[in-house]
Amino acid sequence: MKYAFSFLAVIALVLIAWLGSQIPGMPYLFGVAFPYLALMIFLGGFVYRVVYWAKSPVPFSIQTTCGQGKSLDFIKHNKLEAPNTTAEVAARMFLEIVTFRSLFRNTKSEIHDGPQITYESSKWLWLFALIFHYSFLMIVLRHLRLFLDPVPFWIGWLEFGDGIFQVGAPTWYVTDVGLLLGCLLLFSRRLINRHVRVISLVNDYFPLVLIFTIALTGILMRYVVRTDIDIVNIKQLAVGLVTFSPTIGSEIGAIFYIHLFLVCVLLAYFPFSKLMHLGGVFMSPTRNMKNNSRAVRHVNPWNPEIKPHSYAAYEDEFREFMVEAGIPVEKELSPAKDEADKSIQN
Repeated sequence: MKYAFSFLAVIALVLIAWLGSQIPGMPYLFGVAFPYLALMIFLGGFVYRVVYWAKSPVPFSIQTTCGQGKSLDFIKHNKLEAPNTTAEVAARMFLEIVTFRSLFRNTKSEIHDGPQITYESSKWLWLFALIFHYSFLMIVLRHLRLFLDPVPFWIGWLEFGDGIFQVGAPTWYVTDVGLLLGCLLLFSRRLINRHVRVISLVNDYFPLVLIFTIALTGILMRYVVRTDIDIVNIKQLAVGLVTFSPTIGSEIGAIFYIHLFLVCVLLAYFPFSKLMHLGGVFMSPTRNMKNNSRAVRHVNPWNPEIKPHSYAAYEDEFREFMVEAGIPVEKELSPAKDEADKSIQN
């Protein structure tokens, strides 16, 4: 019941924030202290992990390729699948980060009677991952209006595009639904697909449950319990956090502290989880290396420096013992040396 533990952990976090925000003086802890602490852990952990990966030597050419590498002129070179120049690597990385290009080729295999194995395209995972990540990105950008004063004009454009369908009042944002739907589908995949379920761990379920709960509490604040939320005080607190002069006015609402506390947990958890693929994708040698092992020698930096030792030098060092053991040598012992050895033996 690995996923059950994730639900219990998130429920416990919700209860901590709800009960804590009811105690006099504790809103400052949940509204100011925890956000600063979470941000410091996030930035410090993120930088540490990226620097650690950047300093790790890559002794071999281990890029992932599924296309023809650069070879003879009359053989067509697949520049995206087997990049040979920095520009080709940059183009491959760009498509990987922006469009999840490698995930688009996702396939599934099944064994039928015969036995016969079949391979089929499975684009739904790519689609759900795209919806999930871009919805998350859009929501983060929209939330910048809380921290900036005045609000940049482009944030208004994003909000207009996000709520272009104008469903309900206040307008439902497309990305709100997209984030919830993406979490549900990615979580369901780990339960339904038996292969994925076997390899899934608690740290695979927990982030999805946590992000889903963050999105759900945000939706509740916007569409359900609006009367309990003082958006002016929230804006004042957010701007104060950015300018290092935070102030908490009148009662904001317990659900806001629950939402903010879960965001803080996500930030603190981020650098030490699989969510660090946000930074790791840039540092992955399977993606950021050139496929030029035919033209460039990749030297393992871990190998110790070995000085050459020729056979002639080896024989000069051990000739006496080789002759004594009856091993043929290319250069015989000098007569004086041979007589001295015999006298010693006698």
